[in-house]
Amino acid sequence: MAIKLIVGLGNPGKDYQSHRHNVGFWFCDTLANLYSATFKKEAKFFGDVAQVTIAGASVRLLKPTTFMNRSGQSIQALAKFYQLEADEILVVHDELDLEVGTAKLKAEGGHGGHNGLRDTIKALGTKSFYRLRLGIGHPGNKLQVADYVLHAPNKIELENIQNAMIDALQIMEEVVKGNIDQAMKHLHTK
Repeated sequence: MAIKLIVGLGNPGKDYQSHRHNVGFWFCDTLANLYSATFKKEAKFFGDVAQVTIAGASVRLLKPTTFMNRSGQSIQALAKFYQLEADEILVVHDELDLEVGTAKLKAEGGHGGHNGLRDTIKALGTKSFYRLRLGIGHPGNKLQVADYVLHAPNKIELENIQNAMIDALQIMEEVVKGNIDQAMKHLHTK
């Protein structure tokens, strides 16, 4: 199935923009810049929306302006309005369980404790949407996770995350076309 919506998960506002939890926003901003698109506030979608053409297909980019734990509200509103199926959606998010600078595609799955994914699953009523997981590493202690994701990565971590995003950008045409297996093979093979 072709991808028609790419959602970056994050928290809105300047206080959060540099945090690890906002790598989904960073990715969507990079895509918008790459394709010369501009985000516009869309109150009915509870988010900022841009439209790009990737591999000849029209794709919407969404950055929810709800906080992370209410991301599903924004995704559901846009998906319902444009009659999108869950398998036409790619959600880009930070991933504690991946080493910093690793990018992985996933066809479906649980939320793994990620509140943005938890709310998206609840709002869409399914786990069957695609995910682009951008590794931010784990602080080593589960009690430190909330503080960790709500702080900026150091310079080396940031460079590694940016390199992972560059790797992921290289496969976006395949992803949008629906060639997920091929995209996974390219992204996951070093």
